[in-house]
Amino acid sequence: MTNAADSEQTEDGQDTDFEHGMLDVGDGNLVYWEAWGDPANKPALIVHGGPGAGSNLRRPRGIDPDRFRVVRFDQRGCGRSTPNAADPATDLSVNTTEHLLRDMEQLRRHLGIERWMLYGGSWGSTLILAYAERHPERVSEIIIPAVTTTRRSEIDWLYRGVGRFFPDAWERFRDGVPEAERDGDLLAAYGRLMEHPDPEVRAKAANDWLAWEDAVISMEVNGNPGAYSDRPDEAKLAFVRICAHYFSNAAWLEEGELLRNAHRLKGIPGVLVHGRLDMGGPPVTAWELAKAWPDAELFIIDDSGHTGSDAFRDALMRAIDRFAER
Repeated sequence: MTNAADSEQTEDGQDTDFEHGMLDVGDGNLVYWEAWGDPANKPALIVHGGPGAGSNLRRPRGIDPDRFRVVRFDQRGCGRSTPNAADPATDLSVNTTEHLLRDMEQLRRHLGIERWMLYGGSWGSTLILAYAERHPERVSEIIIPAVTTTRRSEIDWLYRGVGRFFPDAWERFRDGVPEAERDGDLLAAYGRLMEHPDPEVRAKAANDWLAWEDAVISMEVNGNPGAYSDRPDEAKLAFVRICAHYFSNAAWLEEGELLRNAHRLKGIPGVLVHGRLDMGGPPVTAWELAKAWPDAELFIIDDSGHTGSDAFRDALMRAIDRFAER
């Protein structure tokens, strides 16, 4: 377990100190973490999506380190955590939702934090909800941009159902696996390809998967071409290998578990912001969660998809401003 202090320049040229380190979470895994801002500030944990996307490399912006103690970490197998899942020798049997929940608690204790605000969307929202339902006493507030609970029904929509809007792109995604497996579990088939000993097979599978992810957001206001596929080769491989691993196992959650257990969030203020035009994750899940969690407010943004919009960002900033004052 190592800690260090460093500095980085903000956009206005001022140096900002932050702590960072590698936390030994067991199973041969070291989880990279960093903490920005005064330790006396309100703690806020940023939980990245993917799974397997890793944290942003730039200084936190929306959640201002001048007002919060901003903590973020790279989940097992991705980003700056080691070993990296891009290497097929990296054991993913010790990379599950349960392991990530334990890692979050270990990080909280390591940093001496009693309670923290949780912020994160997409896969990050699933992990946040699972954590908060298990440890509600450790959570002060929750902000979720783009709500998911990783039900099998949601996964099936993202990797099959929404293909009716992008039939050409989905057919290419389907045809990325061997013909005998195209009518079965596509995600498990991709998972097997990502374990293949031939690096060219793994690289092609990763590129085929990411091309589909790009297609799903291609019609959005912020749906930049290559949003998923324009990343370093190692990051591509880790992202797809971890995604296939998690989603082919429905994140090891019972179907509807997080919605059924939303009553455990009672007393935790929450803000849910979801784009009405989110093709990969329609707003019905956010709607169902808001009905099951009476302390949450839902804002459905008409001009936004999964990648947000100006109005989407403004709704998030209002929530951050409000919770900064609590």
